[in-house]
Formats: sequence, structure tokens, C-alpha cells
Amino acid sequence: MPLEPFRRGPTWWARGRVEYLGAPITDYYRCSTGASEEAGAWDWCRAEEERQIRRHVLGEDAETQPPAKFTFADAVLLYKPSEADAGYLVPILTKLGSMAVADITPKLVRELGGELYPKASADTWVRHVVTPVRSVINNAHDLGHCAPIRIKGYSKEERVAQDLKRGRKSRVKKTPGSWEWLLKFRQHAPRRHAALAMFMFMTGARISQAVAMHPDRHLRLDQNMVCIPAAKGHDDRWITVPQELVRELASLPRLYPRGFERTQDNLRVFGFADRSSPRKGWAKACKLAGIDLLPFHAAGRHGFGQEMNVRQGIDEKAAGEFGGWSDTSLMRRTYTHAEQTAEKIHEAQLRGLRAAEERTKLTLFSAGASKRKERA
Repeated sequence: MPLEPFRRGPTWWARGRVEYLGAPITDYYRCSTGASEEAGAWDWCRAEEERQIRRHVLGEDAETQPPAKFTFADAVLLYKPSEADAGYLVPILTKLGSMAVADITPKLVRELGGELYPKASADTWVRHVVTPVRSVINNAHDLGHCAPIRIKGYSKEERVAQDLKRGRKSRVKKTPGSWEWLLKFRQHAPRRHAALAMFMFMTGARISQAVAMHPDRHLRLDQNMVCIPAAKGHDDRWITVPQELVRELASLPRLYPRGFERTQDNLRVFGFADRSSPRKGWAKACKLAGIDLLPFHAAGRHGFGQEMNVRQGIDEKAAGEFGGWSDTSLMRRTYTHAEQTAEKIHEAQLRGLRAAEERTKLTLFSAGASKRKERA
């Protein structure tokens, strides 16, 4: 547990461990803070955490020999990373931790991607290296410690070259879910997998949002409403869903994820512990149904975007609001896909041809025949 104060007699003590990037870096504390007020005890805990983290990152001499320059490690100490970013920062710190932020250039950061992850794609380099480094340095800039940094992404040529080097293509075109795919999947899927797939396809919810839903906190089925949990800058949002989906959700028993204690707080609508829990049953259902193994995101959120915007032609404002896209251009750019391209183009060309023939009272082939006759 993180370091926290507790009252013991007339004074406040501290207990717990100091953690850094989600892992403990000290032994367990159980000692007096010397404070008679809770606020003073909290100040002691925060100061001790900062001292121990500085020692952990900068070395044992950090207290007696403070750095003369503002380093990347100093910038990390000021940053509050997400769980994923915390993991990405660990190998970056081994390379850049002791460097002055002023000496870190965009070129150096971009090259670090290939050094740390030689077999990964250029897109992975952006997510695992470029984005965390940029976030750390610009956060320190906002706090007045250094200049900001701008790091452009990798070019198409760099991305293709890396794909050739590793023998694998990145940005593989996603196949979005469809009603046909969903109906076949549901014929062979376990009950909660079938409900999960239907829910994501009909609401645009992400897998992480769906598995986090609690039946008492996120469902108002008597009002045909469900709450999509917060994600990626969006707050919790309540949406009205059709009666067919209400019946599907109402038919699910109250479920506890495997390994969870059977308490009220641990109930989940679909009964999965996390986003990876449904994977095995999902893959088995696709195999039994003889359909493509679509990832959760492609079957659900991409399927919703494609169905609404391309197949059904719903206006993008309505689709974006219901599906949780604040930027509808992102929805169009990323979550819609070309489908039946040749057939649509041929049909459109023939529609144009027939309309022109009607207007001119000529046909393409008769006009061609007349020209050939004249030339003869």
C-alpha cells in the first residue's frame, strides 16, 4: 500500500511503502512523522516519497549532490503517467534518465524507437517512445522547468522501410463487424460472449468499457438506458438503447468475474475480469462459426461506425454523438472503410450512363455504331 498517515495516540504515524511506476522501492514504513496534525503528517509522507523516488531514479548521491542540470529523470518525477505510460517509461529512463532535457532532440527520440524496439512497427515506436517522452518534457515545460519539445511522427517511407525490415506489414486494414458476422458469431458463442458482441456492435462501446460495466451502476433497463463508462477524455454517458438490446442484457444473470471475491462491488454485467478475459471463448466461437476472427475493436466499434456511416447512411453528427466521438472527422477517417468498391463504382457509372442516355436520347453502343459506320 502507498505511504499514508494514521493516528497513534497524540501523534500521527506513517505506514506503507513508497512506490514508483506502480512498484514498491522501499521497505515497509511504520514510524512516527512527529506531526500532531493530519495535514502535517501528509506533508511528511509526500516529502519522504519525493526523497525516496529521487534516490531511486538519480542514485544514492542524489541528496548530497543535487544535479546541476534539469534531467529527463527530473522531468519524470514531475509527471503522473498512466499505467501503460509508466511501463513504457522504464526502458526510456535507462537511456535518457541522466541526460539534460535541453540536450534531448527530436531526432534522438525518434532514433530511440528503433533502438529499444527493433522488431516493432513505426506506429509502436510512436506509442511507446515518442508520445511518452513528449508528454513528460511538455509537462515539465508547463511547470516552468524547461523548453517544450515537438517531435514529428515517422514518415510513410520510414514506416514502409521498417515493415520490410521486420517482414511484417503494419496498419493492416481492419475488417469491420457486420450484422451478418454478428448473427453467425452468436450461433456458436457462449451466452455472455454473444451479449458482449451485440452490445459493442450496437453501441460503439470499447471492450474495456463494456467489461467494466456494473449491473447496478450502469444499467437502467426499465428506462431502456445504459451507461457507457468514461474513456479517452469522455465522461460516463447514458444512452437509450433499443428493446432488443434491453432484452439481451436483462437475460444475463448477475455475474462475478472468475477469481473475484463475491461482493456487490465486484459484479460485472458480462462477468469478465478484464479486456483480455473473453479472448479464448471469442476465438473459439469464430472458429466454430467458420467466420473471420475479428478483434473486439473491429467487431464492435469499427462495426458500429461502418454500419451507421456507410451501410445505413446515418448523419455523422448523430452517429458520433451516440457512439462517443467528439471529433466526427476521426470517426470518418478511422472507423469507416471502403466496402464493395468495384460494385458501387460500376453501379454509379451505369446510373450516370442511363440518365445521360435518357437526356440525349442516344445510347452508348448505338452512338459508337454510328461513328464506326461513318468511318467505314
